[in-house]
Amino acid sequence: MHQQGTPQPAQAAYRCGVSHRDDVKAFLSSRRAKITPGRAGLPTHGRARRVPGLRRSEVADLAGVSVEYYSRLERGDLAGVSEEVLEALARALQLDEAERAHLIDLARAAGPAARARRQAPAREVRPSVRRLLDLMTDVPVLVNSGNGDVVAANALGRALFAPLFASPTSSAGRRPNHARFIFLDARSRDFWIAWDQAADNNVAALRTEAGRDPYDRTLTDLVGELSTRSQEFRMRWAAHDVRLHRTGRKAIRHPVVGDLNLEFEALELPADPGLTFITFSAPAGSPDADALTLLASWSAGHHGARPSSAPAGASDRREAPPRTGS
Repeated sequence: MHQQGTPQPAQAAYRCGVSHRDDVKAFLSSRRAKITPGRAGLPTHGRARRVPGLRRSEVADLAGVSVEYYSRLERGDLAGVSEEVLEALARALQLDEAERAHLIDLARAAGPAARARRQAPAREVRPSVRRLLDLMTDVPVLVNSGNGDVVAANALGRALFAPLFASPTSSAGRRPNHARFIFLDARSRDFWIAWDQAADNNVAALRTEAGRDPYDRTLTDLVGELSTRSQEFRMRWAAHDVRLHRTGRKAIRHPVVGDLNLEFEALELPADPGLTFITFSAPAGSPDADALTLLASWSAGHHGARPSSAPAGASDRREAPPRTGS
């Protein structure tokens, strides 16, 4: 049996009236509910079960801790839990990479030095990053913050995400924000071909970021706003799903060049905590690559060489491109 230790009182980080302890409880219980006895390699003996997944006692056995200790953890007491016990829990609950990292982040946030350990996220890009963006003329690039704000973009990135930059959710001095666009602007359902998947991924990425830094005021304010205004967001936020936004494909319906299926790569900027440099591309010679070339030509004709750091202003909204056939 693993060395259990004594959970220490956790700091309460509140997001939309929900404490850090409540988040821990919801995350662990929701992961436990997803694992059936058969999937965990446990016998069922054909008896009816009152819980959809594993019982607490079964998770405790699989993790090598007592039922009493696991029950305390699932009540939200992660502070002071050893790395060995966290790894045992991750194995017992069959957590994937993103879920395992989230569990560790939740435990770190419960510690007494959580605020001191987290470096304040960057809110602007450095001049050298801006120059790099402006030199990348053939590839759309965005620089996103942890809460999904677009901190900077090159010209082709602005053209690719023109509906986001032109959205009313980006007005009143606000930076374009992917979550606000998805959940508060109905036009996002035209832009994202697989809207439900885009919504799921967006909320999972926000939930991951909230685990890393539950004291980020801009993130807590965003979650509060979206929880108040969008049932679609509330439903997904309550699921406690997490994901790592590193690489994949984006399927969008662009109002100028039609449907695009692009590969993305997300690179964290180590010198700028909390900022991620995201590129979008397509295989050379493919219809998607040809569409990006066409979009670059359209962008140069309509917007010129706009600086990467320029905020989304009135001109973005006035010059939102008209839809053409796709």
